[in-house]
Amino acid sequence: MAKESGTPSQMINKNAPAFALPDQNGKTHNLSDYAGKYVVLYAYPKDDTPGCTAETCGFRDLSAEFAKVGAVVLGISILDSKSKRKFADKLGVSFPLLADEDHQVAEAYGIWKEKSMYGRKYMGVSRETFVIDPDGRIAAHWPKAAGSADHPAEVLAWLRERV
Repeated sequence: MAKESGTPSQMINKNAPAFALPDQNGKTHNLSDYAGKYVVLYAYPKDDTPGCTAETCGFRDLSAEFAKVGAVVLGISILDSKSKRKFADKLGVSFPLLADEDHQVAEAYGIWKEKSMYGRKYMGVSRETFVIDPDGRIAAHWPKAAGSADHPAEVLAWLRERV
């Protein structure tokens, strides 16, 4: 469920941090390019892993439905554009997958976090989703996106209730 107020979503109703990042084709996308539209910004840890693949395929499969409600879908992770291109080609993804190689955007959105796997701690991108409204403010935040094909449908349902 989207957090519309309270912790951990202190960013709700605040201006979304600006960004300018390259996609899988090397084209730079600025948040300001999407003024007047809803933007679904979903963060995923790594290209071509099971959870990230399922979630990306879910957004891919619903991309026409997101367009019908006036929303643009953008994926973001820290791997480079070349990795994004390979991932997009493999899955048939046409929406932008943004490369945040220096993780500055991840830090600005609060999704660059300490993680743990097999007892080893490291920094990485947390799987989270934001909806940015047409005025550039964060309208919704899923702080623990499921990493499944079901999560995009939840985001779409949230949008349909409000648009």
